Amino acid sequence: MVASGAVEVSPQRFLHVIGDPRRWRLVSELARSDRRVRELTELVGEPQNLVSYHLRELSEAGLVSSRRSSFDGRDVYYRANVDRCGELFEAAGAALHPGFRVEIAPPPPPAPRHGPTPRVLFLCTGNSARSQMAEALLEHLSGHTIRARSAGSHPKPLHPNAVRAMAERGIDISANSPKHFRRVARARFDRVVTLCDRVKEVCPELPGHPEVAHWSIPDPAAHPATDGETYPAFEQVASDIERRIVHLIASLSTTKKR
Repeated sequence: MVASGAVEVSPQRFLHVIGDPRRWRLVSELARSDRRVRELTELVGEPQNLVSYHLRELSEAGLVSSRRSSFDGRDVYYRANVDRCGELFEAAGAALHPGFRVEIAPPPPPAPRHGPTPRVLFLCTGNSARSQMAEALLEHLSGHTIRARSAGSHPKPLHPNAVRAMAERGIDISANSPKHFRRVARARFDRVVTLCDRVKEVCPELPGHPEVAHWSIPDPAAHPATDGETYPAFEQVASDIERRIVHLIASLSTTKKR
């Protein structure tokens, strides 16, 4: 069964596309962080025209998607559609033999850890919506086994629609206070995630050389409108962040502490 809006891809076509070593590498890199073409060319050591060709093949199969940068409209960020890749791996196994049918379930929250608690910092421009929601979702979905913080380059008041989107998920962030990333500049984190294209360009150097990833997520409050009119954009962004958080938890659960 193909999810609404998903590209119809046969198991044979999927395996052909994902089986190419260069495309496999591209999807692996994009599963870790959203990237621009020029960043991918450096990572995989291939010329831009070849990388663009493989990205087009992956896009046509629905394995990656793209959005234009909200900071520089000439840039395009690509991301891996991780959930769709999982669905297609499942379908390919079932098509090969009924005995290979598996059900891919979301990973459970990590068990209590012995040793230091993983720490993640989320950054966006205003620290008023996206990064606040990401911070709250990571702590909630991990059962508070992962410590999350958030900050912004130009903090603004907490947006009421961010509070509403979290409240509908049983999470109260109404007392949260946006803060400038100078306040966390000396703290140590295992992972830093930028959630807007603008702040990615000014992300500060942090102690301990944490792994840095970028999620190119549009600002749900970017267009002037009443709170009621913009709420669907906040709900869509919250759902996107929630899906990414599930995969982040799985990544942190399997990454050895440096």
